[in-house]
Amino acid sequence: QVQLVESGGGLVQSGGSLRLSCAATGRAFSSYAMGWFRQAPGKEREFVAGINWSGSMTYYADSVKGRFTISRDNAKNTVYLQMNSLKPEDTAVYYCAARVKPTIVVVTTIRDYDSWGQGTQVTVSS
Repeated sequence: QVQLVESGGGLVQSGGSLRLSCAATGRAFSSYAMGWFRQAPGKEREFVAGINWSGSMTYYADSVKGRFTISRDNAKNTVYLQMNSLKPEDTAVYYCAARVKPTIVVVTTIRDYDSWGQGTQVTVSS
């Protein structure tokens, strides 16, 4: 199993920035596709951003395009989510996810990921 631990969440004012980190424990992290999801109170978990094994391909939800950037450092077994121009609607618990099975595309659905972190709270005030 892959173990994931998120960090970097917190309280920020509208327009501010945060960088989330996800540290992974795995035998072949460099081969995993990684993703970020979020879940707001009373809402279903939704896809935010995804990245392939090498970091050469990324994909974003329309709601965060141009504001969020996903990246990874395979040497550190870590994936990041840089969040800029934050809005109150970005408030949610953010989850890191890993897909162990090989894939040739960036996956965006919950069912396509194998392991999940515990989540980190991001709160954006108005």
